[in-house]
Amino acid sequence: MARRKIESENIRSLNKTSGGSSYGITLPLRAIRLFKWQARQKLQITVDEKQKRLIIEDWKG
Repeated sequence: MARRKIESENIRSLNKTSGGSSYGITLPLRAIRLFKWQARQKLQITVDEKQKRLIIEDWKG
């Protein structure tokens, strides 16, 4: 697969999962490394309906 151009590096597509009831999105590897997230790490998703955005944070249990 070819690399994305720098200006489109943060453009991602929304994908429907195999079950059909959820959606998934791939995050840039650079962001994963920056936040030091690991595979299968629990993350908290907050929906900001007013500004139409999702906020992804480390889950604090």
